[in-house]
Amino acid sequence: MNRRHGAWGFWVVVGLTCCRPAEARDQVERQKMAPPTARKVKHQKVKHQDGEDDVGPTLPRARVLLEDVSGGVHAVDVEVAATPDTRSRGLMWRKELPEGQGMLFIFPDEEVQRFWMRNTLIALDMIFINSAGRVVGIVENAAPRSLVQRFVSEPGRYVLEVPGGWSRKAGLARGAHVRFEGVEHIPVIP
Repeated sequence: MNRRHGAWGFWVVVGLTCCRPAEARDQVERQKMAPPTARKVKHQKVKHQDGEDDVGPTLPRARVLLEDVSGGVHAVDVEVAATPDTRSRGLMWRKELPEGQGMLFIFPDEEVQRFWMRNTLIALDMIFINSAGRVVGIVENAAPRSLVQRFVSEPGRYVLEVPGGWSRKAGLARGAHVRFEGVEHIPVIP
């Protein structure tokens, strides 16, 4: 007797998990009832530099407000990477990042965050921010297509990537205050 089809019943593959038919039906129903932000994101075609097409997600949008050394506030409209897949992909294969735009990475825990730029085609500033909304460090003009790890020694929960050189032009420094608009309803997936 084959255990899979005998005493155990049939198994069904749903997403990347394997479960019994009743469990699969329940899992599909739970996903239908989940809030829209928790459902799978839409995908858009992205043309790789090497000619390959890749499907990248359309991410939730938010705004980050950063205070410069003079007390002025700079707004950055961001795409939010709050899942393992979107945090891993980041700004890979993008050929440009306009001024005033960026990507905000939100991590489930505050710890030293490490980044590399292997498939990133543009220079970026990385602004590391802790849970209290303070800049704990800045990596300026991280070179594209590099395997060098980029990080600061203090733990953070957020990393904001902006065009290379933006931090210096904006007068942003370690210790600056940061506020977030529109991130409170975005689920952060470990």
